[in-house]
Amino acid sequence: QLQASGGGLVQPGGSLRLSCSASGIIFRFSDMGWYRQTPGKQRELVAALNSGGSTNYADSVKGRFTISRDNAKNTVYLQMNSLKPEDTAVYYCKLTQSWTGRDYWGQGTQVTVSS
Repeated sequence: QLQASGGGLVQPGGSLRLSCSASGIIFRFSDMGWYRQTPGKQRELVAALNSGGSTNYADSVKGRFTISRDNAKNTVYLQMNSLKPEDTAVYYCKLTQSWTGRDYWGQGTQVTVSS
């Protein structure tokens, strides 16, 4: 399973770091991603990091967000800087096992950017 944490309320321009820890799942060879969703909208990809270390970011977060992983801790992170009100959403982590095609989702963590 995946356990996401680190969300909260932050002022515009502030920073947060989200964490997502995996247990009972092969982590090291899996592809990881952070997604976000607001009411009435589809879940969208924010950042992705595959097992080889390649990253991909949504245009709206490039230069502000950084995805990283610690395979020793079975954890993926999303460092979010220069946060904007439009970053407000529930953030989800996803693990994909490319060799099975199976996806695992975390439970979501709320990020609210407001003054």
